Amino acid sequence: MEGDLISFRELVNGLRSLGIQRHEPVIAHASLSAFGYVARGADALLGAVLAVSEKVMMSTFTYKTMITPEAGPPNNGIQYGSQGDQNRQAEFFHPRMPADRLMGVVAETLRRHTLAWRSAHPILSFAAIGLDEILETQTVADPLAPIGKLAEMDGWVLLLGVDHTVNTSIHYAEMLAGRKGFVRWALTDSGILECPGFPGCSRGFQAIAGDLQDVIRKSKVGPALVQAVPLQALFEGVRSRLIRDPRALLCADLACTRCGSVRSTTPLVT
Repeated sequence: MEGDLISFRELVNGLRSLGIQRHEPVIAHASLSAFGYVARGADALLGAVLAVSEKVMMSTFTYKTMITPEAGPPNNGIQYGSQGDQNRQAEFFHPRMPADRLMGVVAETLRRHTLAWRSAHPILSFAAIGLDEILETQTVADPLAPIGKLAEMDGWVLLLGVDHTVNTSIHYAEMLAGRKGFVRWALTDSGILECPGFPGCSRGFQAIAGDLQDVIRKSKVGPALVQAVPLQALFEGVRSRLIRDPRALLCADLACTRCGSVRSTTPLVT
């Protein structure tokens, strides 16, 4: 097992091979398990990212705050009145609430970092180091605004042992291209808060990989593939793909309510 252990130096060298400059901000998505055995675990992987970029942001979403009402806007990618048990188990959002397990242990490690600051959205929060002013751009009405600001700073997406199905920035690119968002509701100390701009399903996002071959950078660290994509190039790739096929990047599950809602309001290319 010792021979399979990935060191901090190997992590740093692998990420530096992607060519990101220290001043360039990144939004990172990571699966620690994809790297196998890592010395010092999530702390080491986060430390390696911070060694590459001094400005790092990750999604720290909190789905456990969500409430599904009995009724709401039509064509909203949701089955109203279907989540009674989940509603009863919903928790009030608070700034110290752990990130959802789907975000991964590295995102939670960033949230708990002494230098990190977290935005206050009750469902779609981000945590970051060195990007306080970016997080302040997030509002309830515009939950993904920090991603747009990162792009203005020539930022990057880092995919660490994961693929585009967890690439939150594609949701922002969809919005720029005019694809519909959804409304969700969250339990807060001030009551149930309506949260527009909730993104669609991401299970079909890996289909964008072929469109990005000329701009994506790749490396291997142990068994894990690490990838870096400039945000501006990602946005352009998604926009071009959706112009060619307005139903692109939707998942193949015909029972998916969010993708079904997009299909019902998006004409086929003729």
